[in-house]
Amino acid sequence: MAAPPRDAAPAYSEAEKGLLDVPALPKAAYPKDEKKDPFMDEKKGVVAVTTVGVPEKKDARPAKPPSKPKKKVSKWILWQLWFNTYRKLFTIAFTLNMIGIGLTASGHWPYARRYTGAMAVANFNFAILMRNEIFGRLLYLFVNTLFAKWTPLKWRLGCTSVLQHLGGIHSGCAISGVAWLLVKVINVWQNRVTEHNSVIVLGTLTNIAVFFTAVSAMPWVRNTHHNVFERHHRFVGWTALFLTWAFTIANDLWDPVAQRWNLSAKHIFKQQDVWYVMGMTTFITLPWICTRRVEVDIELPSPKVAIVRFKRGMQQGLLGRISRSTVKEYHAFGIISEGTHAKYHYMVCGVQGDFTRSLVNDPPSHLWTRELKFAGVSNTSTLYKRGIRICTGTGIGAALSTCIQSPYWCTKAACYFSQVSDMDRQVSLPGWLTHDILPAYRFTGSDQEKTFGPTISGLIQRHVEPERLLLWDSKVRGGRPDTMKILREVYESWQAEVVFITSNYIGNSEMMQGCKEAGIPCFGTLWDF
Repeated sequence: MAAPPRDAAPAYSEAEKGLLDVPALPKAAYPKDEKKDPFMDEKKGVVAVTTVGVPEKKDARPAKPPSKPKKKVSKWILWQLWFNTYRKLFTIAFTLNMIGIGLTASGHWPYARRYTGAMAVANFNFAILMRNEIFGRLLYLFVNTLFAKWTPLKWRLGCTSVLQHLGGIHSGCAISGVAWLLVKVINVWQNRVTEHNSVIVLGTLTNIAVFFTAVSAMPWVRNTHHNVFERHHRFVGWTALFLTWAFTIANDLWDPVAQRWNLSAKHIFKQQDVWYVMGMTTFITLPWICTRRVEVDIELPSPKVAIVRFKRGMQQGLLGRISRSTVKEYHAFGIISEGTHAKYHYMVCGVQGDFTRSLVNDPPSHLWTRELKFAGVSNTSTLYKRGIRICTGTGIGAALSTCIQSPYWCTKAACYFSQVSDMDRQVSLPGWLTHDILPAYRFTGSDQEKTFGPTISGLIQRHVEPERLLLWDSKVRGGRPDTMKILREVYESWQAEVVFITSNYIGNSEMMQGCKEAGIPCFGTLWDF
């Protein structure tokens, strides 16, 4: 259960979600690895590097020109970006529930007064459904199949926006469910003379567990203490599910009028809250049924990037969760694949947290993953005739599949990626590219291969023609172009319908503000997984 997001820049998610801007490395000496490569046929004789030597000293970069003063963004633009579809959906769900609670408390809604528990678990049921990966894939499939290209552009943009921001419904219904459950437990305490002690205790424990599950998903916890969020939201959430079962059954079986237990199975299955809890349990369990321990091959082209390879091809616009453990510390990354017919798919993992660092320091031979991947905003690219795809750094993982598998978008555009130091990385501007070309690199020639390795570089070289790519190497040119100026020109010349952005927090904000001001439809990065 999640709460509405705040505006603070998250500190943990750039590498784990494919958004870390990775600096190009100088030439390094790599000792020969005698380990046999099980995937030698795909690399065509190139052996994956699994050790890293000591890099040579970097050459001095040309002096950067003085930066232009930052353009002031109107408050109306900032308000529109802040009050996005996520917050709109949250506001609708939460407001309707608060009106219902108000009517219940004032005695104007007898039904909700009688079935307060059902109102609580119904909200939990819907909140969990919004995060169910199978439901999400079906929803994306439904929209992409029925509304691609022929429907009005505003309708298609609206579909993409709602699909991207389903988390707003999740958060709104989850917090509303906590509120309804609190009303239910208050009613139980008010009638404690006729209620059984076990019902009172179970109701109180359930409320506490659900409350801590919701608090662990607050943005300041989720974005700065990811492992704390995941462990508490998952394991305390599962505890809350078991307590909800116990509280629901005990409350339904106890007859406060007759002061006895009604142990009839027919009676219990007539209660609507039992069916709601059954739905919750099903929606929570289904994704875990798809969890498998699979063989992986890890390529280490640099100390900052791990390329994880899995068997089986994938459609574009998907993300996957991986972990070293069966149930703990799952991390989401964009998936790169040439299509469902391909032999492999890949994840580009930029090193920042403990998990991604362990992929480099101690590469595993197997990882746990959910075989059914979940859809991201890029999956709706099939809705549009033409578009522009933006990514920076290891955000290539979220964009490259769309570029490879969608040849009907723009066929020519320029790309930009700034050359930055470690200290500058958080404030670097994003690069930009069209839907069917590779992400903009600061790397040229061998630099690109040293950073992302021969496998990813090979995918780029095989599927992106030179005439569709303009590389801006600020190490050579000593500066950055006017990204929004170039973007506007390409958007107009290619008659694009939409822009997708995968960048770090600051880069995403600047590009979203520029596109909004220019009237260009755009969808940026979310930190709400």
